[in-house]
Amino acid sequence: MIQSLQVDAVLHALSDPTRRAVFERVARSELNVSELTRESGVTQGAVSQHLKLLKQAGLVAERPQGRRVFYRARPEGLAPLFDWLSHYDAFWRERFVDLRVLLKEIDP
Repeated sequence: MIQSLQVDAVLHALSDPTRRAVFERVARSELNVSELTRESGVTQGAVSQHLKLLKQAGLVAERPQGRRVFYRARPEGLAPLFDWLSHYDAFWRERFVDLRVLLKEIDP
């Protein structure tokens, strides 16, 4: 059940295009809210709300430095999503093997 809640949180956090863009930017380099607001097309308050949700989902960590707070991606926050997707890896592998066999039967 906990795993399901973690997957839900990660999927929800990444479901919004603005949040995905924020996550992608902090995945490239550590940035503060002001830097993230530039070129984002949304207000600083909106960026802060997106960061809050990303942090709650475990995708972003913060590092205070003086009066500023810098944000960086937490790649390990994606682990619940990878674990969930790996479950379907076996499903697709089996289907591709079946397809390969079928294609060989059709065109030996």
